[in-house]
Amino acid sequence: MSKQSRQFKVPDPLANLYDFANTLDVRHFIHHGVQHSQSDELAGPRELGTWMSQRGLLFTSARITPAMFETALDLRKCVRDYLRHDPAERREDKDAARALNRALRLFPLVAETRDDRSMVLRPARSDALAGMSTVVAELYDGSVNGTLDRLKMCASEECRRVFFDRSKPATRRWCMSSLCGNRMKTRAYRERHRGVA
Repeated sequence: MSKQSRQFKVPDPLANLYDFANTLDVRHFIHHGVQHSQSDELAGPRELGTWMSQRGLLFTSARITPAMFETALDLRKCVRDYLRHDPAERREDKDAARALNRALRLFPLVAETRDDRSMVLRPARSDALAGMSTVVAELYDGSVNGTLDRLKMCASEECRRVFFDRSKPATRRWCMSSLCGNRMKTRAYRERHRGVA
């Protein structure tokens, strides 16, 4: 769990998924006169290894190869493409669903019993990317218990940050209403009044 997932009160069972989706920062708005810089926490295999290690997802000392790195980036792209849709529409985008299924197949999970008689999903992989299966397990668990519907992508094209919708009706569209929501509403208001003038 990161500082950001704690700050925005993302439930622990979705924290790695939330953090992973947000390793790519495509925000490009100006706030208080300052242009936001786009960035990618996962610039290469070493950065992916560091990111995984910080979250306890690096289960081996094996090196992450360039091919493994590309596999992880493809998973991130597919997760973000899936989350960009409104929860009710996610299953309707067949291309996004197919791409996500293709990416998920590379991170198989095995059901395993624990001492307390509960079941847990654990990685079937045993290489350096095994820990990324934890992200896939969070995606699966969230879809089963309904919390994945609260993980959304900001509707602002200038933001596209993934956020956890804590509102009671789960109808939020923006990561922050005071920033992204306000910017979009102000822009729409100006465009409506420009047409009237």
